Amino acid sequence: MDPHVAGRTARSLETLHALGYFAPEVGAEVAALGVRPGRATYFASRSAALGRVGAGTVTATFFVFKPALVAKVLPPAWAATTPEAVVAARLRGIDAAYRRLLGDEVATSPEVAEAAELTRTAVAACDPAGRPLYAGHADLEWPPEPHLALWFGLTLLREFRGDGHIAATLSAGLTGLEALVTHTATGTGFTEPAAKATRGWSDDEWAAAVAGLAARGLMTPAGALTASGTALRAEIEAATDDLAAAPWDSLGEVGTRRLAEIGRPLARRAVGNGAFPDGVFARR
Repeated sequence: MDPHVAGRTARSLETLHALGYFAPEVGAEVAALGVRPGRATYFASRSAALGRVGAGTVTATFFVFKPALVAKVLPPAWAATTPEAVVAARLRGIDAAYRRLLGDEVATSPEVAEAAELTRTAVAACDPAGRPLYAGHADLEWPPEPHLALWFGLTLLREFRGDGHIAATLSAGLTGLEALVTHTATGTGFTEPAAKATRGWSDDEWAAAVAGLAARGLMTPAGALTASGTALRAEIEAATDDLAAAPWDSLGEVGTRRLAEIGRPLARRAVGNGAFPDGVFARR
């Protein structure tokens, strides 16, 4: 399996995982446990699989967030509820969000059940060594409902890929903030205002990162990637694809193609039905 083809497939299906970070249903379910609405529900829901870990662990594994933001919002969440309760609340929210964005008939269709089984086949080849966010989620039980199993399987694949992406980024010599700044400059992720707002970085901190990257020849002073910066981002993505190849090798070309055939229209449907707020992503 060409790892770069597999990488494109993984990124195209990530919408079906990532919508859970923006779905009001997930935020409402977690907030009902006593967690403050907003960024605290995100940190709690995504890190709950790790257990009641501290802000330092979450900052390290999430990588691109300002440490002070995590330290401010996460401890009160664990004072209000338990990781086990948040895991269950997250699934309830995903259930409601999938049904709203895809429709009950689609969410419960044989094709979704088939896609869920394909992700299970892929995930079986994932090695948790050195992959903390993947490993934490892999310790959870698979949901029995096919649409939730699909979301969970894609979540496992995303966290497996994400853990490897952090390793590749660190090997390239970038900090979390520098990784965020350079990725935003590619025009394929968050818009700059959304990246700052959601990850907690100030305008001054962002500008300082741009200046440091410019001094290394990776960006212009205006914040555009140079040829060297563009090449470095390409190297990081290629290394990420290589590190994430195992599940797609296991699934094979036929299985990967079939999962994409089912999943991509679902992702487009979810986006068309308002999965993400306007102005958050540069391209989607």
